[in-house]
Amino acid sequence: MNSKPVSIHPAERMVGLPQQFFASLVAKANAQTAKGRDVINLGQGNPDRPTPSHIVESLKTAADNPQYHRYPPFTGYRFLKEAVAQRYADDYGVELDPDTEVAILFGGKTGLIEISQCLLNPGDICLVPDPGYPDYWSGVKLAGGNMSFMPLLEQNGFLPDYTAIPIEVAEQAKLMFINYPNNPTGAVADLTFYESTVHFAREHNIVIASDFAYGAIGFDGQRPVSFLQAEGAKEVGIEFYTLSKSYNMAGWRVGFALGNREIVGLINLIQDHYYCSLFGGIQEAAATALTDSQTCVEELRAEYEHRRDALFEELDAIGWKATKPGGSFFCWLPVPKPYTSSEFADLVLEQADIVVAPGIGFGEHGEGYVRLGLLAPAERLREAVRRIGALGIFQAE
Repeated sequence: MNSKPVSIHPAERMVGLPQQFFASLVAKANAQTAKGRDVINLGQGNPDRPTPSHIVESLKTAADNPQYHRYPPFTGYRFLKEAVAQRYADDYGVELDPDTEVAILFGGKTGLIEISQCLLNPGDICLVPDPGYPDYWSGVKLAGGNMSFMPLLEQNGFLPDYTAIPIEVAEQAKLMFINYPNNPTGAVADLTFYESTVHFAREHNIVIASDFAYGAIGFDGQRPVSFLQAEGAKEVGIEFYTLSKSYNMAGWRVGFALGNREIVGLINLIQDHYYCSLFGGIQEAAATALTDSQTCVEELRAEYEHRRDALFEELDAIGWKATKPGGSFFCWLPVPKPYTSSEFADLVLEQADIVVAPGIGFGEHGEGYVRLGLLAPAERLREAVRRIGALGIFQAE
């Protein structure tokens, strides 16, 4: 009997996928922890606080409902679509039709990958922010598309400069990702920026995908603006919204695609072939999150602002000069010379037991920075900065 194993040949789409750079980051952190070191991990975007108790209780009750033990509707329950539509109406003054302008996602990340598969053919161009969330790259690669990067520069408030995009690239592009409040820079965008984005999209026939994962986290009394608040936004694109950050529900995997009904229809169609929607009990708990008191969201936002301010007080004390983020729970800090972002990240891990994400992992224009998450209590953040300060790299004033 021939016991020779089958030779596995991956499909071409599997070859050359972007490396999951966070996997190597986690491995390095785990190696230090295994040595018994007291590692403070500020390199990932995983919320550190539990889901509010009233949402958890809603799931517990809903789990007993036998209706949810059956397959859910393919596109999800209407009550959840109504809930997110009401939340957008209350928070942003945006009207959404639950039946045609809302798609339920297995987390926002899923939709960010699916939209490239829905819209891009092999060789099509997608405009991608640099630095930016690496999973944009994954979706474009899986679709066989090509990326053209839009530099996000500090002197421009980390906003893309549409006038710098070559006309031949703009004319060929089919899709563009934008993300504010921004990961990794913490920058925010105003309504004027979104209006110019709608104009650019119309001029060049480009679909806009707005990643609004951090939409609830704005600082200094400023509520982040939704892309869908711009006139004509629903005519040119959609917005991805998630419960992961607003309600500390990262592990629940609940997200939405909102806006242009044709694109929402395409996302529902592709998901018909992948999934049969979320467990009904999770959908009911998600609706509870969206429709009950939003005090927990405000308390979370205030906690992140408190952490940001504590962190920057310590940064000033050691002489590490940086700009405070206007939103998200990330800080984008310049790397001191002569280090690269990867060298600096390795240094503070090995000598101070602090994990930060090197900017190069977010794109070429991320070099020269590290990303640090506000995902530990304020005193722990202060300790992290003091440890780095003790290395003598910075000069306190």
